[in-house]
Parts: sequence; structure tokens; C-alpha cells
Amino acid sequence: MSVIAVLVLDGLPGHHLTTPGLVFGTAAREHPGVAYEVRLCAGAGPLGIGLPAPLPVAVPHGPEGLADADVVLVPGHDRSRAESPPGVVAALRAAAARGSRIGAIGTGVFTLAATGLLDGRRATTGWRHTEELAGRHPRIEVDPAGTVVVDGPFLTSAGIFGGMDVCLRLLAQDHGERTAGETSRELLTPLLGHADRVQQGIDRELADSAGIEPTLRWLKARLHLPLTPADLAEHAGISVSSLNRRFRARTGVSAPQYLLRLRLDRARELLTQTEEPVERVAALSGFASAASLRQHFSRLTGTTPRAYRSGTGRPGPLPGD
Repeated sequence: MSVIAVLVLDGLPGHHLTTPGLVFGTAAREHPGVAYEVRLCAGAGPLGIGLPAPLPVAVPHGPEGLADADVVLVPGHDRSRAESPPGVVAALRAAAARGSRIGAIGTGVFTLAATGLLDGRRATTGWRHTEELAGRHPRIEVDPAGTVVVDGPFLTSAGIFGGMDVCLRLLAQDHGERTAGETSRELLTPLLGHADRVQQGIDRELADSAGIEPTLRWLKARLHLPLTPADLAEHAGISVSSLNRRFRARTGVSAPQYLLRLRLDRARELLTQTEEPVERVAALSGFASAASLRQHFSRLTGTTPRAYRSGTGRPGPLPGD
């Protein structure tokens, strides 16, 4: 069983405290063979959750709880720019020295950066703080995008969902992209469900005047999900055969062909604009596997994802682009 130690420092956001248990607990519940212990470890001194609702907290472990952890997570916290509490820097350096992975979220990246472990590596933080991070730690290559950055055993990210992004990336490293993707959908679908139902009602009212445009917009925002023509037809409030007729009239191709083209376009964008591995590009583009991406990519572009990324096999637009 892997041990995930969350380093709890004063003023951390409440969702940073609960997200690791939510992600790894969901994965363990839904996938036999996945097992984690999420261990909350206090840094030093009195602890409390920061904004929006300050609240004192007590955790069962001190810094010694990091000693045998496979992963150490450093959430954001209010005093991230101040000198780190006694023992925190030493504990993080010791964790790195024994081969633990370390993930830092938001302003927690400043605490990890203070150890010197990120020197000469890529890292990110919230967009409001990227310039400050680069100024304070000029030996770090700061990525301003704020998405998850993985450099060796270190993971950094930002944003409201930054902690979830890091946990899902760790889960993918341990148990594969499929497990991480299914866990992500399990967590996010309930959050998005109500908004989707409201939007679907609006979209269906507009369907007669706007054709399939609302469904096209809905589709483009959800390429990473395993959508089928039946899903698109349900969103549009029509049958699959009617959906395909409308797609051909609007786009010149059937709904499955259009969906494949959008996924390939997303994959090409990720290959040229990010350093994500092909397996991750496949998951983010909605392909079932890296093998599926390679098959479709080769058939429709005449080259491989790797050659396309390097520029040695960069074709022109897809037919019909």
C-alpha cells in the first residue's frame, strides 16, 4: 500500500486538505488492487484552514509521518513566502533523497522551491504568482501556463483543481491513464451534472433555430470524455440517424467522423504545444489508449505522433480542414 503524506501547514485551503483523500479513496473504492494510505502530517505550530472560512484543525501525525511516505504533497498555505517552519525543509530534502515523489500545489510550490530541490527544473504555480516565483528562484524554469508540470519526481500545479490534477497524475503513474481517467469522471460528473442539465434544457430550446450548434459547442468542451454518437443525440434531443443527417448537412461528415477529427485536432495541438507523453495526450483527446491514437493518427495523417511532435513528420491539414 502506497503512503501519501500531506504536509499540513498553517493557512492551507480546506479543499487542499480533503482532495487527496477524495481522489485516492475514490480510486481505491472503484478499482480492485488500488490501495493508498492518506496520512495528514503537521508541519509545526498551530494549524488552521485559511480563507474563505478560517478554522483550526488537528492532524494525527507530525513531520515524522513523512519518513516512510512514497509521496509527499505540499498544499498551498498563507505563509508560503515566509521562512519554512523548522524541520520542513529537512523533511522534504530527506523525502527526495530516499526517492519519494513530491507534489506541490499553488503557493506550496514556494515551500518546495525553498529547499533547492527545484533548481534547474521546470515548475509552475498560480498565474498570479509565476513572476514572483521566477524572481525569488531564478534557477527554476517557471511555466506560466499553470497546468501540471512533471519534472523527475517533482509535480507542481495551480488553480482550484490543482490538487486534484496532481493526485490524478500520481494515480496515472501508479495505475495507468484509464484508472485515472475513470476516477476523474467519477469525481467531476456529479459536479458538472446539474449545470449540464440546465444547459441542455437551454440548448434544446434553441435547437430548431440553431441546428446542432449547441451540441457542437458541448462536444468541443468534452473531448476528453468517452462520448458516443448516442450521447450527442441525447444532448441534441434527436435520434442518432437524425443527428448524423444534421452533422452531414452542417459539417460534411457523420457525427463519429467529426468527433474523430476534433480529437485528432486536439491531439495535434497537445503534441506541438505541450510536453505531455503520448499516453496522456491520448487520454486528454478522448482516445481509449495510446495505441488507438497512434492508429488513427497514422491512418489520417501519414505519420506518427512522435514524428509529428519532432517536426520530422509534420503533414499539412487533415483532408477537409
